[in-house]
Parts: sequence; structure tokens; C-alpha cells
Amino acid sequence: MHIPENYLSPSTCAVATVAMVPIWATAVRKVRESVPREKMPLLGVAAAFCFLSMMFNIPLPGGTTGHAVCGTLIAILFGPWSAVIAVSIALAIQAVFFGDGGILALGANCLNMAFVLPFVGYAVYGWLKGHLGGERGEVLAAGIGSYVGLNAAALCAALEFGIQPLLFTDAAGNALYCPYPISVAVPAMLLGHLTVAGLAEAGFTMGILSFLRNTVPSFGIEGKESDDKAVPALALVGALIAATPLGLLATGDAWGEWGLEDLAQMVGYEPAGMATGWEWNSLMPDYAIGSLPEWIGYILSAVIGAALLIIIFRLLAGMAKPEVNFD
Repeated sequence: MHIPENYLSPSTCAVATVAMVPIWATAVRKVRESVPREKMPLLGVAAAFCFLSMMFNIPLPGGTTGHAVCGTLIAILFGPWSAVIAVSIALAIQAVFFGDGGILALGANCLNMAFVLPFVGYAVYGWLKGHLGGERGEVLAAGIGSYVGLNAAALCAALEFGIQPLLFTDAAGNALYCPYPISVAVPAMLLGHLTVAGLAEAGFTMGILSFLRNTVPSFGIEGKESDDKAVPALALVGALIAATPLGLLATGDAWGEWGLEDLAQMVGYEPAGMATGWEWNSLMPDYAIGSLPEWIGYILSAVIGAALLIIIFRLLAGMAKPEVNFD
């Protein structure tokens, strides 16, 4: 679901980024008001869950791949505005360091995965939780909410892909950017997410939420006691890092994330806007590190990404004011 560089026009990327600016500004204010300083490091751990879940590629119908995001999970634990910040920072790290998602497309990716996904997922979760009782009811509501949220984000990405050939073509009528119209992009994206990727999102969300509720009850904004060490949660982060090479077993690319040469073979031409577009040379493209074996590079990338998120949120905790305004 990560939109790569040059699949969207610069103007589409600009509109999405401008739309995200007030969302980010509101999220920063809401997090300052509602998340106590001692809980901020735990938000970093939750962001690490998001980053790591996106490294577990799974095969989807049609020969493509997909992944979970865990945006609804963060919204359940810390609120949807906290999820906006956590998922946005995770996506930024992926784009800058690992080339997973475009730099110019970061606003669009955040709009889909850091805003639409957690807010839709959290809304569904909140409604279902009110009708389902007990801990099992909460976990089930979380799974269903996360499933709906992921598919809502996939639909948004498909629409962004699909409007490109309607709005941006050359003199010959060839698409300048993503060449697949809405009639192709929407069913192609939703097929994989409604059948497999959405279930993976639900599985990650339900599994991690159940684990945290049973081992670290104070994990999250509603916890009555602070637990900035959260040893079981950190142990789970370590276990996920060790398991990330499983994501290498899924072959192929995610829909809409093909290289230019592969895309040209599929549609019969190279979209001119994509061929001449801007490229970012990431330090560890595709989570590979030099000549190291692929699985080692994957693990080291997971360590780097998770560590950066935990460090960033610890720094934010140090910068936060001790007083918390709950009004």
C-alpha cells in the first residue's frame, strides 16, 4: 500500500501533503493535551509495532503482496490522533532510510495509512465495543475495526492511483503517471486487502492487543499506572524483529509498487512523468544493507527502524511539559 515515487503526479502529492498539514498540526496538539509525558515512550514502542508489521509481506491473490499496518491498534491504545503521529513517523523513516514509499508521496501515504486507517478502524472498534461485552468482545471489535480500517486505506490509495490516467496524459493519450484507471485500480487493490491483507491486519491487531492486555495492563493512554519499561512489550518487539525475515518469503511486488521496467512491460510503454520523475537514493533500499545476506539486512533494518522510533518518542517525552491538560 506504500505509494512509490512518481506513481502520483507532483500536484496530487502536493494536494495530499497540504491536506495532511492541518491534520498533523491538530494531532500534535491533541497528543500534547492527552498523552502524559511518562506514556510517550510507550507510544514509541507502539510505533515500532507498526513499523515491524509492515515488514511482514504476505502473498495476495494475483501474485502481488501486502502487509499489515497496526494503525487501529495504536488508535485503540493511545487514541487516533496519537496514531496519526506514530504511523506518520514510521512511514517517514521507511521512505527516507529504506525507500519504502516515495518521499513526494509521503503525504498521500500518511493520508491513507496514518489518518484514514486509524480513524475509520477506531470508529468501527468503538461502535462494536459498545455492543460487545468483556475482554473478548474488545479484542473482536479491534479485529473487525482494523480490518475495515485497512480496506478503507486501500480504497483511498486505489482512488489516488486511478485518477492519474484521467487527469494526466500526454498528446498521444498515454498516462504520465500510474496508467491504471479507477475501474482497474479499485478492484485490484481491494481484492487482495479484502481477502488476505485485511485478515493479516486483524490478526496482528488482535494478537498484539491480547498480549498487551494480559502482560502490560498499563500499556496505553487508559492505563492507570505508568510503566515506561514495559519489558514484555519490548520482548515482543524483539520477537517480531527476529521473525521479520519471514516477510522475504512472499515473492513479487505489491500492487502499484512495480519498477518502471516491469510496469512498461505490463502496459506497453513507460509513462513519461514516471520516467523523468524525481528519485530518492535511500541508504538501505528494500531493507538491504550492502552485500550482507538478505535476511541479515532485513533484521538489521528492523532493528534500526524500531530503535529510531523508540528513541524519537523518548526524545519527545523529554521535550514535553510535565503538566497534562485533560480538558
